[in-house]
Amino acid sequence: MLMRSYRSILALMLALVTTCLVSCGSPAATAPPPAYTSQQVEQIQRTVSNLSELRGKMPVLKTKIDNRDWVDVSTYIHGPLGSLRRTMSYLTRQLLPQDQKAASEAADDLFEHLQQINTAAENRNYQLAITNYQEALIDFDRYLKLIPDASNVAGVA
Repeated sequence: MLMRSYRSILALMLALVTTCLVSCGSPAATAPPPAYTSQQVEQIQRTVSNLSELRGKMPVLKTKIDNRDWVDVSTYIHGPLGSLRRTMSYLTRQLLPQDQKAASEAADDLFEHLQQINTAAENRNYQLAITNYQEALIDFDRYLKLIPDASNVAGVA
């Protein structure tokens, strides 16, 4: 009988000590949010300069659409703008995981609009082409806003 009461008291004490340790313990240190290193930002900025050059070529596409030069519209999408998908895919993979999804969605939207422009050119549909051109510009600019600059470097507030 005496042994049974010792077990009960011992179990109660262990429960109290465990409760105290768990409630008074400090939480695990949280890792700082991921940020880009200066080398990553340099690499990304080199790729962005190529991408900005391609963005600068978009008004040429509008001129071709406005002139209803449908063969040149398709050729331009697959020619001078042909490296756009590769460049954006490469750049998207360089971004932090939390930024990749939004960048990938913006890039996919851009490519969908370029495909619609190509389809409009095949069908000689000016309104569809110009509408998708304007949407493509919005998507392109949305993508470029997601790209980090020097303010995103680790250790920079």
